[in-house]
Amino acid sequence: MTNHENHANHANDTVKAIRSFMEKRLHPLEPRYLSTPFRDLVPELTALRAEVKAAGLWAPHLPKEHGGVGLTLPEFANVSAVLGESLVGHYVFNCNAPDIGNQELLLSHGSAAQRAQWFEPLARGEIRSCFAMTEPEFAGSNPVWMDTQAVRDGDDYVITGHKWFTSSADGAAFTIVMAVTDPSAPPHKRASQIIVPMSAPGVVLVRNISVMGDAGSDYASHAEMRFEGVRVPVSNRIGDEGAGFALAQERLGPGRIHHCMRWLGICERAFTLMVHRAATRELSPGEPLGRQQTVQHWIAECRAEMDAARLLVLHVAEVIEREGAHAARDQISLIKFHVAGVLQRVLDRAIQVHGALGMTDDTPLAYWYRHERGARIYDGPDEVHKSSVARRILESAGMPRKSKSTKAEG
Repeated sequence: MTNHENHANHANDTVKAIRSFMEKRLHPLEPRYLSTPFRDLVPELTALRAEVKAAGLWAPHLPKEHGGVGLTLPEFANVSAVLGESLVGHYVFNCNAPDIGNQELLLSHGSAAQRAQWFEPLARGEIRSCFAMTEPEFAGSNPVWMDTQAVRDGDDYVITGHKWFTSSADGAAFTIVMAVTDPSAPPHKRASQIIVPMSAPGVVLVRNISVMGDAGSDYASHAEMRFEGVRVPVSNRIGDEGAGFALAQERLGPGRIHHCMRWLGICERAFTLMVHRAATRELSPGEPLGRQQTVQHWIAECRAEMDAARLLVLHVAEVIEREGAHAARDQISLIKFHVAGVLQRVLDRAIQVHGALGMTDDTPLAYWYRHERGARIYDGPDEVHKSSVARRILESAGMPRKSKSTKAEG
């Protein structure tokens, strides 16, 4: 057997082991997850994380020398889909956003000191992290437009700014802040990424933002934050000054694979629940809901959309693995808006099939519907991705590029 075959078998065995663990240990936890603040579940989830470590399934995306399983991006994509079927799958296996993106960023671009202080305990699951980029005063669809400043003062930066939707800030040990370090530079070279301890003077967690009625707690939350003259050493900057947007783009390529496959995992779980409900719920004695043609069409459409989306994402993962994220730029945009749309449609149909039950937290459907509607907004709204892909297609067919003097689109 070749090394490639051995590696493929190991990846398949990992997927099977993870699925078995989830069915036995994570799915039974869901009713309490849906009725209990996340913070109250942390001790139990920490014990489950220890079990995952002992089983050799910890951090499947990380290299073995850093305590992970050592899967490639396409292999981890399949794992991410399985983990997505659980409300806490990614968290328990230490491959949850935003930590997974910060781990990859620090591993590839962090200094030796940054990796020792922040990456290693993050990889071991001893601390959590967050990423502060979006600002309430500016359109998130224009990532070069921000006001948070990091002003150089000797060997320090002094950071002042306002951020929100900083996911999982509640209880995090540090955040990576996107801040303008050179306002006079070209737009995509103005900002840098800087590590800021959450305990630093001037870091203010204003609130956990209520998302469709749920403010959450601890890891399961999105924070509004202020940085009021926060002083950190220049050595906390990741990479070169002005490289913030380039690093963000590099981070987003694999990150969108992670998200899209997690969304498809959610779809699979919602689909399973929908099919079971349609097959067993009776409209009248002996007349199952699944005999309704509309329901049958929904089931067929969901299956086709999910399977097609999965193949598209796995193809993009292979391109990124071979050629890098830049080579897959258009495909990354395609999967972002396409899979987010599939997710919304599958969840909506599943809730409709469940009727009133689908609106409750007696199943995970309503929770996912509330918290995953943002999939079509964060990391670039659908409209931005569609326009950027279409524009490049049209330009390749001869449409002239818009000159800088042309009035910006509304």
